[in-house]
Amino acid sequence: MMFGIAWFVMMWFGLFTIALIALLVFLLRRHGPRREERREATRPLKSEAHRQVLEKIHGMHTATEGLRGRARVKALRQYMDSMSDGLDLSSQIRSSASGAPRGEWVIAPGAQANRRILYIHGGSWIAGSPRSHRAITDRLSGLAQACVFAVDYRLMPENRYLDGINDCRRAYRWMLENGPDGKAPADFIVVAGDSAGGSHALGLIAWIRDEGLHRPDAAIALSPSTELMLTSLGRRANLATDPMLGPTVKKLSRVPLPLLWWGTVLGLRVLPTSPIASPLRGKLHNLPPTLIQVSESELLLENAQRYVKKAQAAGSPVEIETWPDMVHVWHLFTPLLPEAEEAFGRIGAFLARVEANAGR
Repeated sequence: MMFGIAWFVMMWFGLFTIALIALLVFLLRRHGPRREERREATRPLKSEAHRQVLEKIHGMHTATEGLRGRARVKALRQYMDSMSDGLDLSSQIRSSASGAPRGEWVIAPGAQANRRILYIHGGSWIAGSPRSHRAITDRLSGLAQACVFAVDYRLMPENRYLDGINDCRRAYRWMLENGPDGKAPADFIVVAGDSAGGSHALGLIAWIRDEGLHRPDAAIALSPSTELMLTSLGRRANLATDPMLGPTVKKLSRVPLPLLWWGTVLGLRVLPTSPIASPLRGKLHNLPPTLIQVSESELLLENAQRYVKKAQAAGSPVEIETWPDMVHVWHLFTPLLPEAEEAFGRIGAFLARVEANAGR
């Protein structure tokens, strides 16, 4: 009996984590009040660029259709990595050296070795890689004139959630004293991540503070997950406007709370209330200047806003920028989406402001 319950819980938890993939939400504009259940079907696409994005998302559905378990995860990982194929990157890509944390350096023309960004990719902690997120790391390297280290942290289910956390922590310690050309201290360092990686990034900056390590000059989180209490998502106003996460979360919200709780524990082997998994639940004082960007139409919006409000109340310089009707982590679709280019422009302005305030 207990085995049957555990299997059931793990099955729906796997579906939920897959549903959190950073590429799967495409949201369309509203045109006046309509019946909620008909809104998505009657809302027109905004542009040819958005049609192309939708095709990519449909391609991900097709790639994993009919697959279960490890086969589904494998197909999802392969599809995400393939999204970097054909990108016109300006950066040089270097694999990390032997003995260093796993990952790759992304180095745009003009990037300085003493300026470094640690990037933590999204993918629900089960998919994604430095390769899948090169569209983002390439742009970050160029706009910040910094060398980006995209850490290849260990993923579930073959590894523990905490293994990925530890990989990110090790990568940060290492980056403080090591650049793309070998051992050398950093003069300017940023921690950044998206979606599940954004959760790791926000948890990392709190850990850095508690460990008394050299604080990063800034942090950036793109559509981050800030809390893992799944039941709260089922009450969000954006549930009806989130065509990918919405249906799954509706079903999960009807599952008894104990099963939701233990399903999360079984999947992550971490309590959902732990700040390690839910940065919103931690202490948010004395954090570095932090920028969060999120779509106004996604389920993760409210938790991101709650994180910012709590951090600001604790005196931390954390700010949020929102975009209407955007895909979850729309930055992945630069330069196709003009809104992605706009978002990167805002990130560049934020980093310039951070450096100006620091007297650099």
